[in-house]
Amino acid sequence: MEGEQAMSPQLNRRMLLRAAAAGAAMAPLLGGGMAFAAEGATASAGAAQPNALPIIDAHIHLWDLTKFSVPWVVGNPVLQKTYVLPDLKAQAAGTGVVGMVYVQASWALEYSLLEADYVANLAAYDPFVKGFVGYAPLEYGDQVRSFLGALVSRGLVVKGIRRILAGEDPAFGLKPDFIRGVQILPEYGLSFDLLVKGPPQTASAIEIVRQCPNVSIVLDHLLKPNIDKREFEPWATQMKQLASFPNVRAKISGLVTEDIPGQWAPSDLKPYIDHAIAVFGEDRLMYGGDWPPVLLQTSYANWVQTAKELTSSLGAVGQRKFFADNARAFYRLTE
Repeated sequence: MEGEQAMSPQLNRRMLLRAAAAGAAMAPLLGGGMAFAAEGATASAGAAQPNALPIIDAHIHLWDLTKFSVPWVVGNPVLQKTYVLPDLKAQAAGTGVVGMVYVQASWALEYSLLEADYVANLAAYDPFVKGFVGYAPLEYGDQVRSFLGALVSRGLVVKGIRRILAGEDPAFGLKPDFIRGVQILPEYGLSFDLLVKGPPQTASAIEIVRQCPNVSIVLDHLLKPNIDKREFEPWATQMKQLASFPNVRAKISGLVTEDIPGQWAPSDLKPYIDHAIAVFGEDRLMYGGDWPPVLLQTSYANWVQTAKELTSSLGAVGQRKFFADNARAFYRLTE
C-alpha cells in the first residue's frame, strides 16, 4: 500500500498534465482564461547577447496589490507597490536573464492556490516563467496530500514547496507531522526550498535535512547570515554541516538586504559567498535575484553584476552552472 501511495501522485500528474507541458493547453484547466495573459505578453526583455552569460533567476517574486493581499509589504514604501512580470523584464533588460523561477511571495495564506493559478497562467503564455515554488501546509503531515494534489494539478510549472521558518519557534520544523510533510514531497515530484535564520533555527534545519535524505532541498538566501553585524560564526560551521548532505543545494540570493540598510558593499558579502563556494562547490549553488526585495538596497541590474564579480572564482564553466545550469537541473526546467 505504501508503494502504491508513493507512485500514484506522479503517475496521475503525468497522465493528466502531459498536455499542459505545451503551455497554452494549460489555460482552460486553470479557470483563469486570459486573465493574466497580458502580464506575460511582453517580449523577453533581458535576452542574452551573443556570447553573454545566460541567466536563469532561481528566486523571483511577483505581486499585484490591486488583486491580492500581501500583508508583509504593508507600510514599506518600496515594496508596497505592484510588481508584475513586465516590471521585472524592464529592470532585467540587458542583464542576460532568459528565464525565472517564481518562489512563493508570502501572499495571504487564503490566496495560496490563487498564487499558483497566477503563475501557471503566466507560464502558459510566456516561456520566460519556467517554474513555480509554492506554499503548502506541511505541518499537517499526511493530510497535506490533498493540498499537494490540488497544487500540482496547476501544471508541470509547479516544481517545489517553500516554507519560511524564520520567525517560527525552532521546534516548529521538528514536529513529526512537519517532517512527514517534507518527506512526502518527492512523491509529487516536488523539491523543498527551506528558509531559516539564526543559529537555533539553523540547528533545526540541519535536523530536518538529516531526516529527509530523499528530498531535494535548497537553502534560500544562504540562510540569511547576519551580514549587518559582520557575524561569520556559527553560520559558517552550520553551513558546512548542511553542505555535507548530498541532497542539499544553496542559493546566493537575498544577501544585500541582510547588510546595513543604505550602506551595503560587495566587500561585505564576499566572505559569505566565498564560504558558500568553498563548502558547496560549483555544482550545488544557484543564482537568485530576490526581486523585488533586492530593490530595498540596489537595482536588479547592479545585483546581477555584483553576483558575477563575487563568483568570478568559479571560472567560466562554474559561472555557467551557477547562473543557469544548476537551476535547470534542480528545478527540472525545460527550455
